[in-house]
Amino acid sequence: MNEDIRKAIQEVLHQRHISQADLARKLEKTPQEISRALKDPIKGGKIPELWQSILDELDLEMVIRPRGQQ
Repeated sequence: MNEDIRKAIQEVLHQRHISQADLARKLEKTPQEISRALKDPIKGGKIPELWQSILDELDLEMVIRPRGQQ
């Protein structure tokens, strides 16, 4: 997982006052599963189901664009 994406997720959690444990409860996962997902890289070009659940819960989407463009 790209470090920028990890940081963005952490920032959203912080802004919304949601802990990783809170997120885990909402997704019916363990805090360890959330922590591991946020640390492990996405492999194979497909977003893992847990990552998609995290993005959906936080109402986020991943977008690919050329560097330097907003």
